Amino acid sequence: MEAALSIYLVGMMGAGKSTVGSRLARRLGRPFVDIDRELERRLGVDIPTVFDLEGEAGFRRRECALLEELSRQPGLVLATGGGAVVTPANRDAMRQRGLVIYLRPTVAELWQRLRRDRHRPLLKSEDPRGRIRQLAEDREALYQEVADHVVPSGRQPAEHIVDAIVAWLDGPEAEECARCKISLSI
Repeated sequence: MEAALSIYLVGMMGAGKSTVGSRLARRLGRPFVDIDRELERRLGVDIPTVFDLEGEAGFRRRECALLEELSRQPGLVLATGGGAVVTPANRDAMRQRGLVIYLRPTVAELWQRLRRDRHRPLLKSEDPRGRIRQLAEDREALYQEVADHVVPSGRQPAEHIVDAIVAWLDGPEAEECARCKISLSI
């Protein structure tokens, strides 16, 4: 029997990938990895420090190497960083090695969740709300390109989002996904 495909959660910062991912993993009985937390654990510093020392390009290189490594492990639920989709190699790895779920809140919902957050390097801007809007617009096509399924992740509780993902995994739409037929052992 083939190992289960990993499930990758993509979406903007603040979309709920970490919260939903940990609950989804628990529900499915799978290991959970938050790629940002794993990178911090391995480096011994937080993401803002990586940005300060190496810039966004350095951070993206490290993120790409870690995603390449983790994507070779079957059966994970993995919360990616919000910008993981900007790197073509990341999109390829996720599409080839797992199922990709795009958590998609509105820009207004993202602003409500992130407006007090002072630790996200990409929001260090004179207009953080405008920056969120621009990042969402810039990345939308990439999220859509890589996604096997899109789940609105607005104001509903995380458990409702998990329910929606599990229902999709169990439903006919996922069964019709050619890559899903490889192994949906959930």
